[in-house]
Amino acid sequence: MEKCIERPRNLCSLHGALDVIGNIYRAIPILHASPGCSMQASNKTNLYYLGGYHGLPSSNAYEKEVVFGGTKRLGETIKGSLEIMDGDYYAVLTGCSMGINGDDVESVISKFEDSPYPLTSIDTAGFRGDTYTGYNMALLATVKALARKTKTDSRLVNIYGQPPSSDITLRGDFEEITRILSKIGVKANTFFIRRDGIQQFKNSGNAALNINLSPWLAKNVDTYYKQNFGIETLTLNGWPVGPKDTAVFLRTVGKALGIDPKVIEKAVKEEELYVYEYLDSLFGNFERHRFILVGESAKALGLARFLVNVHGHIPLAVILTDSVHEKEREIIREEIQNLDCSRKADVYFENDVYDIEQIAKKYEGRATLFMGSSYEKKIAQKLGAFFAITSNPCLDKEILNRSHIGTHGCISLVEDLYNHF
Repeated sequence: MEKCIERPRNLCSLHGALDVIGNIYRAIPILHASPGCSMQASNKTNLYYLGGYHGLPSSNAYEKEVVFGGTKRLGETIKGSLEIMDGDYYAVLTGCSMGINGDDVESVISKFEDSPYPLTSIDTAGFRGDTYTGYNMALLATVKALARKTKTDSRLVNIYGQPPSSDITLRGDFEEITRILSKIGVKANTFFIRRDGIQQFKNSGNAALNINLSPWLAKNVDTYYKQNFGIETLTLNGWPVGPKDTAVFLRTVGKALGIDPKVIEKAVKEEELYVYEYLDSLFGNFERHRFILVGESAKALGLARFLVNVHGHIPLAVILTDSVHEKEREIIREEIQNLDCSRKADVYFENDVYDIEQIAKKYEGRATLFMGSSYEKKIAQKLGAFFAITSNPCLDKEILNRSHIGTHGCISLVEDLYNHF
């Protein structure tokens, strides 16, 4: 083993795929895996329909199935799931043991072609990659299984590029980005936060534009939509956080969709007036912090821009925890180092908690604010810095529909930064 990661926040590809399927309303993941894989993968995923790992269908393959094949056991599991689990879309996800023995899952699924509900298989054996690999595979497989094109809707967009369980404020963030787009007459398919998730996937082939929130994830999905439905993709360097980002976001989307600039500017002005009325109240209580930020690139980029370009804080280090490909790392590094501050942030790509602590120690005596996951809370205390939780995992409190993006969300973010605990 090349390296053992201390307290990893990213798991195997089975987890990433389960994160996608399990967070689509009335989608049923069926695991073809050992009991241990099934439990561990689902235990780390907030499943929308099933309410956690309880009741998750699985073939629970043991030694017999690994040695002699588990297709019979899988067939029984699929049959029982279709009879008992009330869903609209079913996906068989393969674990490591059954991926190794080479079960012909497609032949098993073909026996259920008369089912009134879509049924697909995704080879998500954990050795194929991490959470992000599974996310890419499952999202693409679901789009292939469900998306159809009838007539292009000039005001419909698809939004993706963020694994659901990897963002502690995902539900609130998607609600906020949906609200912002509605200000210019645009409807968003977000796939994961609403009860019409299945229908959103079906309608996604009619979208006029894709919005990929990540500078590196889901490129395979971008390509599929382009080749099969002619839908172009607008790739963002992270979520839009705060009034400046929101204005750029609205103008960019509006231009891509050919929306009247007057409509765009009216929405921009309304959003700016709303947020600055709140931020102005901080002038008498403003604290300028030297900060360290830990998190996934899509969220960290947006947070860093807001903290520096709008709020005037000083960046010391940004530590990115997702599996960013080498060719995209320089793009992300350049984005962070182009922030409006003469002190250029140091940029690291690291997921190991021990190594993150070693990096943070370099800034002891200088860092006054530390933002990250619950894993980083003790590190902040050792540095004597204030702490705010902004990334996954969050083990200290429950978050329902709170947001950290857009204009409404950045107000909640500022509250978290100033209400130190």
